[in-house]
Amino acid sequence: MKVRFLYFEGCPNAEPTLILLKETLAAEAPDTDLESREIKSDEEAGCYGFLGSPTIQINGLDIEKERREDSPYYGCRIYRTAHGSSGIPAKAMIIEAIRETREDGDDPRGKSSQKNPARA
Repeated sequence: MKVRFLYFEGCPNAEPTLILLKETLAAEAPDTDLESREIKSDEEAGCYGFLGSPTIQINGLDIEKERREDSPYYGCRIYRTAHGSSGIPAKAMIIEAIRETREDGDDPRGKSSQKNPARA
C-alpha cells in the first residue's frame, strides 16, 4: 500500500492532517510507504489528481470515495464529515480507505496493481 499526502504551502490544514494521517497509519498500517508532496501549480494538481489541500490518496485513489471522479483543483479542500464540512478529513474516513485497500487485495479498485503512471 502506498499513501500519498498532497498539500500546498501555507495550507492551515496540512500539518494537522499530516499528523492525523501518521497517527492513523501507525495504528492501522505501520509498514506503509508515505510520500509527502507539495503541489505548486494547477499543472501539478492535474498530474497528481489533487482535489485541494490537503489531499490523501491510497494507491493513487482519493480517500473520499464520492470525490474520486472530481476534476483536479488547486485550492483549499473541504471534506464532508459526519459533523459537517471540515478542512481536515475524519479519522474514520482514513481508516475506511485503508480497510478498503486491504479488502481489495492492496488495491482499492479491486484490480491488479496496475496504476495510472501520472498518479502512481
